[in-house]
Amino acid sequence: MPADLAVIGLGTYGLPLAQAAVAAGIPTIGYRTGPEAGSLSPAELRRMLAGGFRPTTDPAELGRVRTAVICAQTPRGADGGLDLSQLETAARTLAAHLRPHTTVILESPVYPGTTEGFLRPLLEEGSGLRAGRDFHLAYSPSRVDPGNRDVTPATTPKVIGGLTPACTESAAAFHARLTDKVVRARGPREAETVQLLETNYRHVNIALVNEMAVLCNDLGVDLWDVIRCAETKPFGFQAFRPGPGVGGHSVPQDMTAGGGRGLRMVELAQEVNNRMPGYVVQRAAALLNEHGKSARGARVLLLGVTYKPDLADLQGTPAREIALRLRELGATVSYHDPYVPSWSVYDHPIPRADSLYEAAADADLTILLQQHRTYDLQGLSVKAQLLLDTRGAAPTGAAHRL
Repeated sequence: MPADLAVIGLGTYGLPLAQAAVAAGIPTIGYRTGPEAGSLSPAELRRMLAGGFRPTTDPAELGRVRTAVICAQTPRGADGGLDLSQLETAARTLAAHLRPHTTVILESPVYPGTTEGFLRPLLEEGSGLRAGRDFHLAYSPSRVDPGNRDVTPATTPKVIGGLTPACTESAAAFHARLTDKVVRARGPREAETVQLLETNYRHVNIALVNEMAVLCNDLGVDLWDVIRCAETKPFGFQAFRPGPGVGGHSVPQDMTAGGGRGLRMVELAQEVNNRMPGYVVQRAAALLNEHGKSARGARVLLLGVTYKPDLADLQGTPAREIALRLRELGATVSYHDPYVPSWSVYDHPIPRADSLYEAAADADLTILLQQHRTYDLQGLSVKAQLLLDTRGAAPTGAAHRL
C-alpha cells in the first residue's frame, strides 16, 4: 500500500507524529535524518508496524506521498543558536524527489522566517518546483510533551501557517485527521513565532521561580508553600516549580544567534537557569558542612539523572553538570535511575547503585534531581543520612528542599 505520509526525522518531534498518524489509520513511512533521540519500546514498534508504519532508508519513497512533514532536530549549535544542518539535509533529500501537489509541513523548532527564507529556496532549487504554485508549504509548531499521558495529539490544538491560503488549508486538512482543533495563523512567520513564544514562555517562567527559590532560601521562606497558596488564584497566575536546571529538547531562543533582535528577558532567563546546577552543588556543600562533613571525600548519590520524570532521556539534563562540579570538589559521586542502566559524564563513567535504599543509607548526601514515580520518597527519607530535594517532592519536613 502506498503511504499517505512521510515523517522525515524520527526524533522527539517526528516519532510522536508518526505514532499519531498510524493510530489514525494513515499509512506512514519514517525517514531518519540523523542520530535522533527518539525511541520506541518493542511493543510500540510492533503496533506501529501492524498499523501501516514503514521505516525506510530509501529517499525515493519520499516522492510517493501526499504529505511530507519535516521533523529534523535543530539542537543548539556552537554559537548558541539553532543548528539547522539536519534540516538542510532533510530538505535537500526531499527536494530531489518532491512531486507536484505534495504538501510539505515543517515542524522543527526554527527562527521566524526559516520556512520562507531557508527551507523554501532549498526545496525549490532541488525540485524545480515553485512553492505555493506547484506544491504546498506550511509551518506548524510541534507541541510535544514527552511522558505526559494527559496530553495527546488528538486533544492538542495544531497551529498552521501556510505560504498561501491554499497552503494553509492543505496542511490544515492533513492535521484535521489527527487533532480535534486546527488553528490557522496568518502565515508561516506567525506560526514560527508561536513556537518561539511558547518555548521562551516556559524558560522565562522557570527562571523566575528558580530565582524565587534562591531568594526564599536566603529569607528562610518555604517557597513550596508559597507556590501552593499562589496557585489557588483563579486568574493571572500559572504555577511553575523550581528545579536543578532546565533540560529537554526545546532550546530557548533570544534571536541574536538567528540574526534577529535580542530578547533580553530570554537572555536573562538562560543566565538564571544555567546557574542552577552550580547553586545545587553550593547547597549540597553547605548541607554537608552543616553536618560536620566536607564535600571533599563525601559520598554523594544522585537520584534521577534524566531531564524529565519517567523517561529515559538525558538531553540537556542538569545532572551532568552537577555530577561534574561535585567531582571537582572531590566528592565520590554515584547515581540511581531506573531508566538509565549506565551513565558517563564527559567520558567519565559514574557508578550506578543497584540497591537504592542501601546506597542512600551509605551516602553522606543523597540529592533528588528527578522525581520518578518509582521512588518512595517517604521510605527514602528514612533511609538517607541527608536528603536534598530539588523537586519539592518529599513529604514536608522529610528533606532539605531547594
